[in-house]
Amino acid sequence: MTDRPTDGPVRVMFFGSGGFAVPILDTLAAMPAIRLVGVVSVPDRPAGRGARVAAPPVADRARELGVPVLQPPRLRDPETLAAISAFEPDVAVLADYGRLVPPVVLAIPSRGFLNLHPSVLPRHRGATPIQATIVAGDDVAGVSLFEMDAGLDTGPVVAQVSWPLAGTETAPELEATAAGRAAALLRETLGPWLAGEKPAHAQGADGVTVTRPLSREDGRLDPAAGVDALARRVRALLPWPGTFVETTSGRLGVLRAAAARGMPGDRPGEIVGDGDGLALTADDGRLALLEVRPAGGRSMTASELRRGRPAFAGATVVPAPPTDRPVGAP
Repeated sequence: MTDRPTDGPVRVMFFGSGGFAVPILDTLAAMPAIRLVGVVSVPDRPAGRGARVAAPPVADRARELGVPVLQPPRLRDPETLAAISAFEPDVAVLADYGRLVPPVVLAIPSRGFLNLHPSVLPRHRGATPIQATIVAGDDVAGVSLFEMDAGLDTGPVVAQVSWPLAGTETAPELEATAAGRAAALLRETLGPWLAGEKPAHAQGADGVTVTRPLSREDGRLDPAAGVDALARRVRALLPWPGTFVETTSGRLGVLRAAAARGMPGDRPGEIVGDGDGLALTADDGRLALLEVRPAGGRSMTASELRRGRPAFAGATVVPAPPTDRPVGAP
């Protein structure tokens, strides 16, 4: 690394990919005391039903801002390490990057590597904290700003913010709220941290949970889970991987649903008429199906589906095939 003056704006490199990170990128770009020198994001990849190759949201936004963008397939490659080092970052900030950052990259910024994570650490470390917060039925959500180390979201915490949940949030809604809170937390905290006025503190050992990446099978609705847990899963896994129920009349995607009381004669594991709509019966009630998508079809209300395909009323749930992968909370 070449010598350069140290009395100018702090040089910041941003690592991010998904929509959660875009408001954070905008915040960094607007801060007068720093210079956003570059952005590292994941490579372009197929997205949407047409599988059209698209850039990640952060890469698109960085180009709109005129910030140089790197999209390396592997951070460990020598040419990638050289390209990041060439920006001479004082600090790196990461949010929703989507890949593990190896120690050799963590060591590049001269003043440290910060991460904005949408949970109250040490709860919900790992890949899917937004979804896990909803699936678990947490009363509060939060964002943590912490100094990265070689572990999975284990570094010392600089600052945290939390807020109560209404219990009706979908994953996109909670992500949008968390992104705004994360951007504000960074704006308030980065300066004092750089000045040494905001020391980080080790995370506690109590209450640690670790989340994992999701698969399509995580979206399968199991009537044995109970209606409140089923309703939370529908909200948590929107839009991906989405939730579904496999029935004797075909697969039925569930886009919106609500917990409801059961009726006399209900047997768990059936799709039954519910007013002019449909519901999934469980041990402790019914999951009212509000918006659904039959396999190969469009999204529609359960009432529309029942009128067009009445065989779904009376269908039974097909058990999941055996699997070695645990399906449950993310």
